[in-house]
Order: sequence, then C-alpha cells, then structure tokens
Amino acid sequence: MSRPSREDSAPVVNRIEQARDAKSLSRGELADLVGVHYQTMGYLERGEYNPSLELALKIARVLELPLEEIFWLQDGGLTLKTEGETS
Repeated sequence: MSRPSREDSAPVVNRIEQARDAKSLSRGELADLVGVHYQTMGYLERGEYNPSLELALKIARVLELPLEEIFWLQDGGLTLKTEGETS
C-alpha cells in the first residue's frame, strides 16, 4: 500500500492568523511560543505548509482554541458513522 500523494489529500485550511490577531500576538511571538521560526508561521498561515500534529496541537494550546477551530479539511473531511448507523 503506497502513501497518498499531496495531490490526493484534501487541503488543510486554517485560521491561525485570525486567531493570533484575536490574542494580540505577532507572528514572531506565536512562533517563539510554539518553537518554530517566524517564517514557518508565515508558511502555515498562507497554507503553503501543513503543520505536524505536534505543531498543530501546540498552536491550538497557545491560542487557547480547540484544534478543529483552527484547522480543518477543505472538503469537510471524512464523515464518520455513529453507532447503530448503517450505509
């Protein structure tokens, strides 16, 4: 089984910049708090780079928001079935 290519995966959308602005943090301040270079934060905000799970969790913690309020899949992601639901 091969790994899906970047073209096969749904784009990750984020609202890091809006959440950062709401906390009155500069790009550099947020980057320092999560341990990355300020340019990396710029790449993330512009959607040029997807964060690792660890980095996404650190960003959510610093911004004091649930992960899904900062990052989501553009196509809406997977639909999970609830218990007892059939296809």
